[in-house]
Amino acid sequence: MEFLYTRHNLDATQSKLERFFEIVPGALSWGIIIGMVALSLAKPLLAAVIMIAFLLYWVMRLIYMNIFLVLSYFRLETEKKIDWSKRIKEIDKLAVEKKIPSDNIIIAGFKEKIANLTYRREVAGLLKSGQFPPAFENLYHLVLIPVIKEGLNIVEPGIAGILSGQYPASRIVLIIALEESAKIEVKADMESIVQKYKGSFMDIFIVIHPSGLEGEARVKGANIAYSAKEAARYFRDRGIAFENVIVSCFDADTVPQGNYFSCLTYHFMITPERLKASFQPIPVYHNNIWDSASFARIIDIGTSFFQLVEATNPNKLVTFSSHSMSFKALVDVGFWPVDMVSDDSAIFWKAFIHFNGDYRVVPVYTTVSMDVATGNSFRETFMNIYKQKRRWAWGVENFPIVIRAFIVKRSIPVYKRINFGIKLLESFVSWATWSFLLAFISWLPAIFSGREFSTSTVYYIAPRIRGVIFSLSSFGLLVCMVISLLLLPARKDSNAALSKIRHSLEWVFIPIIILALSALPALDAQTRLMLGKYMEFFVTDKSRKNGQ
Repeated sequence: MEFLYTRHNLDATQSKLERFFEIVPGALSWGIIIGMVALSLAKPLLAAVIMIAFLLYWVMRLIYMNIFLVLSYFRLETEKKIDWSKRIKEIDKLAVEKKIPSDNIIIAGFKEKIANLTYRREVAGLLKSGQFPPAFENLYHLVLIPVIKEGLNIVEPGIAGILSGQYPASRIVLIIALEESAKIEVKADMESIVQKYKGSFMDIFIVIHPSGLEGEARVKGANIAYSAKEAARYFRDRGIAFENVIVSCFDADTVPQGNYFSCLTYHFMITPERLKASFQPIPVYHNNIWDSASFARIIDIGTSFFQLVEATNPNKLVTFSSHSMSFKALVDVGFWPVDMVSDDSAIFWKAFIHFNGDYRVVPVYTTVSMDVATGNSFRETFMNIYKQKRRWAWGVENFPIVIRAFIVKRSIPVYKRINFGIKLLESFVSWATWSFLLAFISWLPAIFSGREFSTSTVYYIAPRIRGVIFSLSSFGLLVCMVISLLLLPARKDSNAALSKIRHSLEWVFIPIIILALSALPALDAQTRLMLGKYMEFFVTDKSRKNGQ
């Protein structure tokens, strides 16, 4: 029997399990925070030992993340110059010749050599699997852009970006998934876009998602699922096999890099079991990055860094924000959930469970750019970002559903259930607790211990350990600062040099920013789930100066 990926309409046993696992992440996070405060008061020496162990673990994680951040950024830079169209043609030949392309071309640069080695390894993997892709001429792309309140200046740059890319737009079907509740001005803007770009794509049209359909919540997933069902009818009527369609779900403000669809097509073709895979690009927030508040800029660069690090571990990678997948897989799993806020991660877990753990995410080293959340004042900007991060942290709603599935779906290998279950819980709990432990609780044992602490061995070794931790964390901060300067788009004005200096100094405030706009929203989301106060989708305000 197919597992239903929802928290609604459960029988009594499943409903109790769901409620229990809804409580677990928030209870564990609060338990760690309150427990360490209480331990610092009652047993400060023991608390000091635990905190030193935690700080050492945190530094090791920081070193790990910095190493893989650098490696991931290097690969992103390496693959920028690849001719993906040429590689696609070579994959087309591969199905006929069934051998690795000859390597008699002299490759000069180090980056080019690394890229060539990666390519040859991927080709060897495809040959070994024998699972050759459809010919390029038979592949199509479907792009879904959900819209509820975004106007012309937000949506059009992404569409123009698709057209200016390397991939032939004549093989792309673009659907604007428009909410029925959108304002008249927004609907008029979307109609003008369709009229302007009619004929530029294989097809472009609007699908209006009716309000208040039975079983749906007011979430983006309901909108894009409705449009995807319309797309299924569209392709079926034209005799286009779902296996030959790659669907990309973009946010309204998403602007793909010029090589996105060529790069995506290559990864789809080169990946064995491509119908059981999602494809995850690197999200960046460059559309209005230089016009945004400094704290907003830093927190979103941190999001890009996190995704760069996660891309180095594809065995545990989960889809986030804009992503792509086989349209057949999307149809087979029943589209995105229509009653969940976190549709981007939920579709991965839904597919993972449907395919009995035989589903994965393939990192795609190209970028999609989006807007940094904004507001008309400092307070409004702060609150918009806070609500956006809380919405992202509401991905914790997946935890109880996934764990219930792991209990009943014995067809999923045990080691996968254990590994993914632990990672899912650990990621949410660490998100909500680490900043509080580092910023506040780590100091409490020394404050409350008094004489007992001053006469202990811990008292003498603690300063040395803190010195090492401070040095390593400072080096890690420097690495992040450098990578952020390399990753950011250049400013084409007289303030370019000054902006880079100012941006470098902004990183000094990262501990406060992460606490206020990452850990606190995560703890907020987990507390709401723990108390049964369920969230609805919050649409982030976005704006760009000079229409950019």
